[in-house]
Amino acid sequence: MGDQLRELANVGQSIWLDNIRRSMFASGELQRLIDLGLRGMTSNPTIFEKATGSGSDYDEQLRTLVDETDPVKVFEAIAIRDIRSACDLFHPVWEETNGLDGYVSLEVSPTLAHDSQGTIEAARRLWHEVNRPNLMIKIPGTAEGVPAIKATIAAGINVNVTLLFSVDRYEAAANAYIEGLEERAAKGEPIDRIASVASFFVSRIDNNVDKLVQARIDKGEHQLEPLLGKAAIANTKLAYQRFLKLFGGDRFGALKAKGAHVQRPLWASTSTKNPAYPDLMYVENLIARDTVNTVPPNTLEALLDHGTVRPDAILEDLDGARAVIEALAKAQISLYDVTETLVADGVKSFADSFNAMLDAIKGKLDKLREGAPPRVGVGAPGDLAGAVDAALDRLSQSDFLRKLWTHDPSPWSADPPHVEIIKHALGWVEIAQQTHAQSGELRDFAHACAKRFEHVVVLGMGGSSLAPDILRATFGKTPGYPALHVLDSTDPQQIKALDDSLDIAKSLFIVSSKSGTTTEPDAFFRYFFQRVQQTVGASNAADHFIAITDPGTKLEQEAKDDKFLRVFTNDPNIGGRYSALSYFGMVPAALAGYDISAILDRAINAMHANAATLAAYDAPGVRFGAALGALAKNGRDKLTIIAHPAIKAFGAWAEQLIAESTGKSGTGIVPVDGEPLGAANVYGNDRVFVYVGECLPGEDPALAKLGELESAGHPVIRLVMNDTLDIGEQFYTWEIATAAAGAVLGIDAFDQPNVQESKDNTKRLLAEFASEGKFTEPEPRVRTDGALVFPLSGSHGAALGAGLQSAVAAIAEQIKAGDYVAFNAYVPMDEDDEAALLRIRTTVRDALHVATTVGFGPRFLHSTGQLHKGGPNEGVFFQITYDPPFDLAIPGMVGFRTLQRSQALGDFESLDKRDRRGIRVHFPGDPKAGLAALASALEAAVSARA
Repeated sequence: MGDQLRELANVGQSIWLDNIRRSMFASGELQRLIDLGLRGMTSNPTIFEKATGSGSDYDEQLRTLVDETDPVKVFEAIAIRDIRSACDLFHPVWEETNGLDGYVSLEVSPTLAHDSQGTIEAARRLWHEVNRPNLMIKIPGTAEGVPAIKATIAAGINVNVTLLFSVDRYEAAANAYIEGLEERAAKGEPIDRIASVASFFVSRIDNNVDKLVQARIDKGEHQLEPLLGKAAIANTKLAYQRFLKLFGGDRFGALKAKGAHVQRPLWASTSTKNPAYPDLMYVENLIARDTVNTVPPNTLEALLDHGTVRPDAILEDLDGARAVIEALAKAQISLYDVTETLVADGVKSFADSFNAMLDAIKGKLDKLREGAPPRVGVGAPGDLAGAVDAALDRLSQSDFLRKLWTHDPSPWSADPPHVEIIKHALGWVEIAQQTHAQSGELRDFAHACAKRFEHVVVLGMGGSSLAPDILRATFGKTPGYPALHVLDSTDPQQIKALDDSLDIAKSLFIVSSKSGTTTEPDAFFRYFFQRVQQTVGASNAADHFIAITDPGTKLEQEAKDDKFLRVFTNDPNIGGRYSALSYFGMVPAALAGYDISAILDRAINAMHANAATLAAYDAPGVRFGAALGALAKNGRDKLTIIAHPAIKAFGAWAEQLIAESTGKSGTGIVPVDGEPLGAANVYGNDRVFVYVGECLPGEDPALAKLGELESAGHPVIRLVMNDTLDIGEQFYTWEIATAAAGAVLGIDAFDQPNVQESKDNTKRLLAEFASEGKFTEPEPRVRTDGALVFPLSGSHGAALGAGLQSAVAAIAEQIKAGDYVAFNAYVPMDEDDEAALLRIRTTVRDALHVATTVGFGPRFLHSTGQLHKGGPNEGVFFQITYDPPFDLAIPGMVGFRTLQRSQALGDFESLDKRDRRGIRVHFPGDPKAGLAALASALEAAVSARA
């Protein structure tokens, strides 16, 4: 950590923290930050809501208040205790700075924003109840708040004026402060220990102005692009100029002579909400004398990690700031209208947050009264439970959560190449908050698109497609919004079926690729771009496409050059499988009309439940991850995912996250998705079961079977959900758990070395096809009229015989206890093929008592494919391929049939060179008949072994 906080203090700016929760005191986190130079703290209802509703910080005190029926009284009881504790910790700072700093803010109820007298009375009551000289009372800078500010200052109470967005409203608040001091001075009362700050909100200006500017850009006014991300800083610079004038004049000079402090501007809302902007954009550019910048924890840590201090940065390019405001006015974008809307929205938002906090308190009290189950419940027999507790101990002792939140790579690796990967892979930890800040804009964009389009199609693969696909399967079609489709298959029949189901003229396509160069999304785009051109004309085609990608990619540039309808640049510090709560997951969800604000809010709940200041034992995601890692190390490495019917598709997303994150360096957790629950006696002792959706309404027969499995000695983990919107909480909880499991297993949970290998194999094979007109393939060991069989190197010694049944029987003989059998099918992902593969896997599971997985190619290459190559040699593989009856041309590339074949061959090569066991079974004809034949052969083979 650097010395940036003290450097800033030396040039006249204090850093305060916009966060308070009880765990900060017990953990020593707040004292650590004060020692680093933190000089104050603010609180707000949202933070209390998340900490009480989702965390366990306040449970002990809340248990003593379960008989209280008024949630306001409960809130004040817990808030006042926290505020007093924080004031006491900051009191030495207050003393050392002679009352300049060391303040902690507590707001009056936001419901009083338009009640002057009510605000005054509430301020006086809270001031006396907290009874600390370094308390500040937060009062909104509304028209009704201004007289309350004056009266409260005149009463000798410190005030933090909030919700200031415009220079004019700032000036009114500043004058109210001055008038309050003048009233005291006129009475002969001291004014030298009264303090006030004027909270001027920053990033929200850009959020709203950018939305207006972007709407104009979308209509073709590209000359406005330089205004994106410029309004907030320009507005703040002009507010500071007004401060210098107000507090540098003769009027305040008379008060200053009597010991008065200036009312310092406090820059609020300075975290970067738009992931395309630098994380310290609203910190480094707003350094100014006699100011405060209040930052959330992630921005504070970023400042301490890599912040640069430029003294008086706010005075730079004032002419440029004025030019931005003039350019907005010239474009008829009214900054006055924006700021007035923000004040009204801010009052409503604060009131909504306050009410949500009261609801959270009521909900938590109800749970405590009823003895509701924990959000993550881990059940395991004694010896395994001890291993889980030991793993939690190690995570706690290593300060795992704080290191995760500060992007410290040490829990996973000290190897320099891995350290660099990890440093740039942890943006997901706080992305839910950033995406939530954009949710209003996304809803507006979706509403506009709903007027034009009947279909939205995600063109992606792996991390960019799985989250939208799970959301589509969970929430379905929203009335008034387009139907959501997800394409992540190169199978010509599947692509043709999708194409036939669309009205191309009324379809919007999302080209979704983190790298911007992934082969499959590129192929999908080329195909459908031509289809749209053929349907609506070349000049109108780009208006049917949007892109989601990282900044600076080839896709971003091409999308801008081609004038796509929109280009969303995602935070580049997020791997694909951790991107569900970023633009990759939420843009398609918004376009489909799903309630992304609620989904993201549930994810933010999970963030707070796994905050940096919490003990590992109290963080549900860490407890879940410790269980996964410890159980895997003790032989329970087959993670069998069972989901409530309401979210039955969830396992496909979790499968990718777990397999790609943990399956490497010869170790790994094998996620088993889609395998129906059987009797306890069909499972080996390598299983752990996780149930997603405990407490969701509706019957689920799986729950009774889980109870039987638990009674039989199998570990069972239960994840509680209240409704399907809690899928946001699940996304985040699983991400935390996966990171923790990686730390327990001693692996880098953020790289995917073998996924790239398969991609490279595919590219090499495609280059070979381009030059030779064919692929070089090995000769089959078994050739029949209906099937060709190619053994992997680990099965070269198997006696395959002369037919499909004998070959399958030989491979079945190689399956042993502790293995898993993977069916990797390069066939259409339709109901018939899924049912056939379900029959096959259940037959093998029941007869041989081993775990089974099913993956459709090529989508599994971007998920379980990493585990197959990089994980332990426990897999026995049945690769299934066929000859599609037709091809679909891809402009500028080979056809989809050829692309699919290259992917299957590249996958086979990667398995082959690692001496994996298994076979490739190729069906030249109908794949459905082939799957039926394979099912029969396996049934005969395992029956013979049983």
